[in-house]
Amino acid sequence: MESSTTENVVLWNNMCSRNDIRSFEILFHKLNTKLIKFCVFYINNKEAAEEIVSDVFVRCWENRLTLAHINDPSTYLFVAVKNGSLNYLKKYSQVHLVQIEDSHELVFVNSYDPVKALERKELHFILDRAIDCLPMQSKLIFRLIKEDGMRYKQVAEILNISTRTVQTQLFRAIKKLTTTLVAHHIPSQHKAANAGN
Repeated sequence: MESSTTENVVLWNNMCSRNDIRSFEILFHKLNTKLIKFCVFYINNKEAAEEIVSDVFVRCWENRLTLAHINDPSTYLFVAVKNGSLNYLKKYSQVHLVQIEDSHELVFVNSYDPVKALERKELHFILDRAIDCLPMQSKLIFRLIKEDGMRYKQVAEILNISTRTVQTQLFRAIKKLTTTLVAHHIPSQHKAANAGN
């Protein structure tokens, strides 16, 4: 994660100080999918999320000469997308879409053991459903830290809350997810195998 953050800073500096379009494109391709996923958490609309993220990147390119002072471009972009999402919700607050398109799931399946493959699919389904049932802030924190590999401090800056709140919310989310797994009598080997995910 640290090397990726350093690389993002280098790309950002090249974009801002050297008008390097290639660095901008690389940064876009590295962060675009994560930012769209993050935006969908707020607005539940993938097409609108793609537009919001694109607008953020366009504004960054247009204003690149004034953005050279940004030390953590990833956090800056996440905050910009969050603000764009909130503005979208203010403008279209009567629209409530509940289905989130899930195309990011990759499952390693042992093709020689269909029972284990089915159990694994069931586990992913139960976990995804349990994560979706978490309160909004807990869900965002859980996904940003566990799925996107962000640090507590970055998440705290993005969501404008304290690092302690991030830790507390993550702990509560994990506790609720564990309770859900126990309630579904998921065998302990599955819990251990998926604990790092």
